[in-house]
Amino acid sequence: MATLTHDLKFAPATRLQDSLVSTAEKRALIWMAKRMPRCINSDYLTVLGFVSQCMAGVCYALARVNPNFLLAGIVCLALNWFGDSLDGTLARVSNQQRPRYGFYVDHVADTIAAFFLMGGMALSGYVYPGIAIFMLVAFLMLSIESYLATYTLGQFQLSYWKFGPTEIRILLAIGNIALLHHSVIALAGHRVRLFDLGGAIAIVGMGFMLLISAVKHTRQLYRDEPLLNGTSS
Repeated sequence: MATLTHDLKFAPATRLQDSLVSTAEKRALIWMAKRMPRCINSDYLTVLGFVSQCMAGVCYALARVNPNFLLAGIVCLALNWFGDSLDGTLARVSNQQRPRYGFYVDHVADTIAAFFLMGGMALSGYVYPGIAIFMLVAFLMLSIESYLATYTLGQFQLSYWKFGPTEIRILLAIGNIALLHHSVIALAGHRVRLFDLGGAIAIVGMGFMLLISAVKHTRQLYRDEPLLNGTSS
């Protein structure tokens, strides 16, 4: 039976991050990582980020009976940013990196946490369940494309069109505050739930991101890996 050996070759992918707040965020994360107590390691932060995002989903579900849970959800989103964004930075700053382990655990956690977040939205009463489900599907499809590009091209795309995870958290936090005052808005003579509109825009946006990235990466791989001597894939 084959066993995983410690000398398995693994080249960390180049991180592509060009979001609106990425420059300031990177400086802030490095500053915090350098001042983090030694008793806190990146695993603790990963767990914090995971649990916080799951709890944000729980807050959305509970907001159905008490809208004030939307404010608690903002706190959870902030804690999710702290844990999810700082864990990798802390590992790099403290030179305690485990690239394969970190990449795998981080993204399995993100996948499960996304299910909780979108599931909570579907139960909240503030968004049509079908839209929440399609947002989850679109997110997972875009994630799959990103992971495949990471494996085949060695490039890990963290942001699209100046938007990354941090910008999405900020938009959700603003949306939560808006829901407390205007959960339904007028659009072209019709009353539409705010998060239904935001969710539909997110689905379309992620769909375009997926299509453009897939075409771009397919063309790049086609050019970088030409057929030789009549061989095929």
